[in-house]
Parts: sequence; C-alpha cells; structure tokens
Amino acid sequence: MSDIFECADETQRAAGLAAGTAAVLKGALVVLPTDTVYGIGADAFRPSAVQSLLATKGRGTDMPPPVLVGSVRAASALVEDLGPYGQELIDEFWPGGLTVVCRASRSLKWDLGESKGTVAVRMPQHSVALELLAETGPMAVSSANLTGHPPAMTAADAREQFGDAVEVYLDGGQCETDIPSTIVDLTGDMPRLLRGGAVSIGRLREVAAVAMGPD
Repeated sequence: MSDIFECADETQRAAGLAAGTAAVLKGALVVLPTDTVYGIGADAFRPSAVQSLLATKGRGTDMPPPVLVGSVRAASALVEDLGPYGQELIDEFWPGGLTVVCRASRSLKWDLGESKGTVAVRMPQHSVALELLAETGPMAVSSANLTGHPPAMTAADAREQFGDAVEVYLDGGQCETDIPSTIVDLTGDMPRLLRGGAVSIGRLREVAAVAMGPD
C-alpha cells in the first residue's frame, strides 16, 4: 500500500522525505513535485529500479529517463564535460527549468537505457525535490504519467495513474504550469536546442549561442 504525504505540513513533510529516501535507497519508486510537473523517480544507479520506472510508465529502454540532481557538484560527477557554454548556461538557469544533455562519465556503473553514452541532467527549483535529492543522490526522474497521458499536475493525479506501483507520493500542491523543462544538447561544437520549454530560446541566447533543433 502506497503512502501520500502532504508536504505543506512540516511534520508530514519530514516523514515523507524520510519515507521517500528509504524507498529510493531500496529500489522502490517515488512521486515528487518539481518546478515543472510532477515526476516519478528511482535510484539512478540501480538498473532494476530504472527498469521498474520505465515499465510503470509503459516505456521501453529506447527512452532513457533524465537524471535530477541536488547540486551542480553532483551533476559534474555524472558528465565528462559541459562543452562550450555549458557552465554559463548552468550558472544562469540552475536550479530551474533547463535540462542539459551531456556525455556521461565513462566511469559510472549505471544503466539508464539506450542513452548512447549521454545523460540528460537537471537541477530542479523545488525545495521538496532538492531536499529528497540531498538524501538520495541523483535520481532517474521522468514526468509522472503513463505514456500517452498528460503529465500529473498534482500528487493525486499521479496516484490515479500509478496506484501502488509507487511506494511514496510527496504532495507539494498543484503545479503552477504544465510547461516542461527546456532541453539543450551540450555534446556538440555548440549548444543546440532539442525541446522548447520553461526557458525560452531568447533567454538562452542572452547567455550562449544556441542553435535550433537537431543537426
């Protein structure tokens, strides 16, 4: 039986973060609020947990989940390098609605799926998410919805879709927007916009020369 915790209540928030941390560390799934939409997350370094996340959403390994981190330092440990302008983009837009795709560190022992040696990383601007990530370390996190359904805007929405497949639901209230994060590829000679979202191309270009679309 899954548990739901109202994070607006300090006592429930503390209990929920403890339960969420324990769930992640044992390989179970957790739903958490972010600054975009609700996410469904698992231990990024436990392949069975990542596979459970994908299976619960109804996705295959051809769609590897992004990884959420609680700090820039944690992100740095996951990637080979940030490429040109990557550091400037992170300095400006993290924590926040920018996901960056980088070459994954070759020393990491993980399996996110068919990632072709890359990893999509983001530091969310949500206190509940950041507090959880501070305890669990990097988490594989995808939008909290069954494939083909709209992303969950509340913890209750997520629970309707996932039920007891998720062990802990952290309720951070209604999401303010359903706009997803912006995704920028940092693996090439210059940053390249892969998906528009919370950070506009105009804002990106105030910081870096960002090209449009795939090569």
